[in-house]
Amino acid sequence: MDSQNLDHSKSTRSAWVSTIKQAFALNKRPLPWKRALYSGLCAGFPVLIGILAENLQYGLLASLGSFTYLYVFNIPYAQRAKKIGFVLLGIVLSAALGTLLAPSPITSVMVVGLIGAVATFLFGALRITGPAAIFFVMVFALSTGMPIDPSLAPLRAGIVGLGGSFAWLVGMIGWITKPHGPEAQAVQKVYQELGRFMDTLGTDESHDRRQRLVQALNAAGNTLAAGRTPWKISGHYEQLLILNERANTIFLYILEHMEERKENQLPPQFGEACQRIASFISSAMDSSCTTLNLSYDHEDAFSAGLQSLLVEISHIMSDSALKPQPAILNRPSLRTILGGAFDKNSIVFLTAVRYGIVLSAAAFVAYSLDFNRSYWITLSCAAVLSGSTIIATFHRAIQRTIGTILGVLGAALILSANPEGYVIVLLIAMLTAFTELAIVLNYGLAALFITPNALLIAESSSQIHAVGYFATARVIDVVIGCSIGLIGVLFIGRSHASALLPHFISKTLRSQQQFLFNLFSQPQQTSGSAHDIERRKMKTNLVNLNLVYTTAIGEVPSSKVSLEKLWPAMFSIEQLGYLLEAAAARPVNQPLLTDAALSELLLAFETMASAIEHERPFTKKPIPRLDGFPQIHKEIVHLQNALTILSHKAE
Repeated sequence: MDSQNLDHSKSTRSAWVSTIKQAFALNKRPLPWKRALYSGLCAGFPVLIGILAENLQYGLLASLGSFTYLYVFNIPYAQRAKKIGFVLLGIVLSAALGTLLAPSPITSVMVVGLIGAVATFLFGALRITGPAAIFFVMVFALSTGMPIDPSLAPLRAGIVGLGGSFAWLVGMIGWITKPHGPEAQAVQKVYQELGRFMDTLGTDESHDRRQRLVQALNAAGNTLAAGRTPWKISGHYEQLLILNERANTIFLYILEHMEERKENQLPPQFGEACQRIASFISSAMDSSCTTLNLSYDHEDAFSAGLQSLLVEISHIMSDSALKPQPAILNRPSLRTILGGAFDKNSIVFLTAVRYGIVLSAAAFVAYSLDFNRSYWITLSCAAVLSGSTIIATFHRAIQRTIGTILGVLGAALILSANPEGYVIVLLIAMLTAFTELAIVLNYGLAALFITPNALLIAESSSQIHAVGYFATARVIDVVIGCSIGLIGVLFIGRSHASALLPHFISKTLRSQQQFLFNLFSQPQQTSGSAHDIERRKMKTNLVNLNLVYTTAIGEVPSSKVSLEKLWPAMFSIEQLGYLLEAAAARPVNQPLLTDAALSELLLAFETMASAIEHERPFTKKPIPRLDGFPQIHKEIVHLQNALTILSHKAE
């Protein structure tokens, strides 16, 4: 027993050492030079205008609006314009509320938690990439630290809005030259993944490549749906829709007919053709990139059929007259998206509530103990809480603490030199640009630049004489804020995702069951809206399930062995969701199943869902054949096999 305890202790210690090392690891990602340049421009330009207008304070205030650009990511411009516009409004509102509520610490404590919770919920529900609540909290906190004068709320909010409007314009500047650039990149990635999938067929890597391809196809479909404008459908957008449809057709063709071949691997020409199509897309549909080099004589019908599909794409790329009419992709309404996330069992909702509670607790401690510039405690806590999982939060706490301590020392030296005029502009622009370059490598490295930048904006009008006191006060604030954030996450719902996982698996299976029932029980032309409603429910549940699974992996303690055993079932559930969506998108009517066949399907899905939900042993049920959709039948069988193995391992 003592030996077992010793081994367990060594294992735990090794896990923690590994976790700490991961906090200092540098990610191998390309540096976003263009984004860094634009973010520096957005931050420095308002300060420059303020200096030219002989009002540095207004320029620094306007630079708070430049945080809007930090929420600009590679999403369709039609969607980007609205999302970044709402970010701008949120930052302006945060500045106004901070100014209005500065005289009332208790109200500020409650409102900062509310701001954090609402922003976290909206960013999670709408799946918006970016820093989520952190900069809304920062603008609110910095506004409460300004000279107290509630009457200045409209003026301060307006000036912040001007800086944010400039950032919005910079974020939309790419629309002029490439109005469908994000959509093109999404479809380009589909063909790159399709080519890699073809190249790895018959190898051990094929399983992983198939998963990546399905994710790329789903992402491209969502991106194209988000990029549709109701007033005009451009020819470029239509072509991207067609190319995405053809990629789906080719993938389904491979899945349905590959087993007919004696040789699993494909000739390399097919993968090369897909990469050529990807090059065509990246070259803005340049007709010189349409040659696919498919003059290969195939002995089997499968390869010949696959070649004909690729040749058809070559004709579509080179001759606009041959382009078929694409299907228009619909996106779910805002009400549907938010409704799916606003649930007591939603991980997005629970994370938002936790964020608000812990953030308010940090603000309460800061105000109660009467810290100098107490908002730095709140800001540090908000930064730590931005971690997507417990492990990520622990990493953030380490990175934020060490990076900020070094950043505070740098800021103290900068401020003690009393920089003025254009030097301040240059410093703010450079620090902002360095932050964007560093954030992709390691958050701790980014904190080294975030901290002096925020301090420069907030404290540049102050004369820092006692550098030691200034640095010590900020370091203490950071340590306290990070500690509160980490403790709050560890004690509030630290293993909630793992507990929710059976619920979300069973819920997703039942939504797939309902979608499948509607799909094969009545003609599509008589129940199009019903298909669409059930499809959206299934997609929402799939997204929520993946989020819960990812969160569960990062929890402490985490049962990684059990979660890894669950992965084959997770894979089949996601693949099945894709296949059902693809079946619904077919223009021909679906084969209608008999009542007996439908009953068998419903029983099989309910048995799987019930076994997972109540953690009971699972027994396989017969699955009826689906004429025209053999891959759906195979995937349901694979899912049953995965759950059967999982059930036996649990026993």
